[in-house]
Formats: sequence, structure tokens, C-alpha cells
Amino acid sequence: MINSEKLSQQTKGLGIVRKKLDYPIFRTYFASLAIAISLALQLFLPKANANFTKPLPWYTDLLWFSLVITLLLATFYSFLGKFKNFAYKSYFIGAAYLALALYNYATLQTAFLQPVFFPDPAKILNVLITNWNFLLLCLGYSGGLLFSGLILGIVTGLITGVLIGWWTQWNYWIDPIVKFFGPIPSTALIPIALSAFATSFEASVFIIALSVWFPVTVLTNSGISNVKKSYFEVADTMGASNAQKIFRVAIPAASPSIFVGIFNGVCASFLTLMTAEMIGVKYGIGWYINWQRQVMAFANVYAGLIVIAISFSIIITLLFKVRNHILKWQEGVIKW
Repeated sequence: MINSEKLSQQTKGLGIVRKKLDYPIFRTYFASLAIAISLALQLFLPKANANFTKPLPWYTDLLWFSLVITLLLATFYSFLGKFKNFAYKSYFIGAAYLALALYNYATLQTAFLQPVFFPDPAKILNVLITNWNFLLLCLGYSGGLLFSGLILGIVTGLITGVLIGWWTQWNYWIDPIVKFFGPIPSTALIPIALSAFATSFEASVFIIALSVWFPVTVLTNSGISNVKKSYFEVADTMGASNAQKIFRVAIPAASPSIFVGIFNGVCASFLTLMTAEMIGVKYGIGWYINWQRQVMAFANVYAGLIVIAISFSIIITLLFKVRNHILKWQEGVIKW
């Protein structure tokens, strides 16, 4: 293992000024080492189906590209102190590539797993590269369906939550309905929705909105009901109207709880979207996965799952950033 202080002394002799590093050199270069091991296994171990099919180059190309990128990032961190986040995640990145190498060994190189149901990484990458336009088209349709349901569910959930959380009259009539219908899984209503609405798109928007509406309603109601009374007393002394107390006091104070409800609703909408597309909707990424499963094209199935994982991760990350921006005034007080 290379000692950081010794390397620092050597680089000073070369006229290079290095910043003090938070992570050891071995950790910094661990990702590159793991990728190099994966590449060696890919290049030198025999393939189980080498005599029947020509191996696809995509996985090998990915390893070469990843090796170059990680070496550059590790070098920048070691000598300039930049890309600290990469050094922090180097262990995880390296472990992920080693796990991928193990999967490649069990599929392409030994056929320990059934190749029909468990395609090797190169085949999955081949689908992502050669079929990206159709995957994006399906993803775009799913995105339109998801965001239509999300917007409708969040807006109706906020309105319902404010009504039952602020006014006792609305709470008397609506709260029992929310408690009765809310816990019913929205996916259980797919057959009814498909019969009630003119198109499968409208039915899917309805059940996605329903899956979002319940958690947003409940947590908005909870947040507004638990706002400290002293806030409203101060607002009264300043002559605030009823509307000002709702929009300037109650909703901002309840916003942490509201965002938890939105987060739960977004997660529920993902499941509802996939179920709706696999059962009723004739287009979208969920429909694509179900279609490819039926024709036994499992490389396409895995490619679709990767697209879903990446897309949903991006949505959740954006939701975190929106929450952090809106609740910047509560930084250090609450944790997500």
C-alpha cells in the first residue's frame, strides 16, 4: 500500500504541491483496481458459448472506458485534491464492478445461470445501444403518464389535506371517506378504471393519481393539524386574515410533513405505473418489459429494468433537490 505522506514528499521534490487528502491512496484507486481485475477476467477466461456465438464487445469496451475514467479521477484527486466524492465512493464503485464481473462469470464464462433467463452483460448493453430509440420512446410515454398522474394526485391531495386539516366541517365529511377508500391499493381498482374511462391512458392517470392522493392528503392533514398554536396567535396579533394564516403560516409550517407525503406518493406511483402498463396500457416501459418477457427476450427485459432504475433514481434525486431548496430555511433542523 502506498503511503500518502511519502507520496506527498516525493511530489514536492518534483515541484508538485499536493493538498492534504481525506482518503488513502488505496481507497482512491480501488475502483480502478477492481475494474482492471474484471477486465482481466473478461479477456483471459474462456467463454462457455465461444464455439456457438461470437461474443459481443460492449462489456469489454465498457470496462476499458471505465478503467480510463476512474484512473483519471483517482489521479486528479491524488495530486490536486479534486473529485473528492469519487474517492469517497471508490469502494462502492469497485464492489459494483466486481459483482458485475461475478455475474458475467456465472453467465458468459461458465453458463452456471441459464443463458435464456440470465443474459450476460454484453447482451444487455447491446440492447441498450442498438434499441435506445425505442426504449426512449417507451420511456417518454411512461413519463407523460406518470407526471400527469403525479400532478393530479399531488394537487388534489394538497387541497383535500388542507380542507380536512383546517376546517372542522370538511374534516367531519371528508376524513371518514379518506380513511375508508384511501387504504385500498389503487392497483386493485384497475379493472374498474379500465371500464369506467374511455381510454386506458385516462384510466392509468386516475389510478396513479389515486395512489399519490392518499399519502399526500394524510400527511398534509397531519402537518397542518400539528402546527403550533403560538404561530397562529402571533399571526392574529399582526392582523392576518384566514387565507394568510393558511398560506403564510399553516402550509409553510407543515411543508416538511407535506414533502414526506409527496415522497411516499411518488414511490407508490412508480409501482402503480408499472402495474398499469403491464396490465392495461398498450405502450410504455412497463408494457415493453412485459412484451419482451412474453417473447422470452430477457436481455431486453433487463435493459428495460435498467432504464426504469435510472429514470426513477433521477426523479427521486430531483425531488430531494426541490425539497432542499424550498425548505432551505429549515436547514439543519430537519433531516430527510
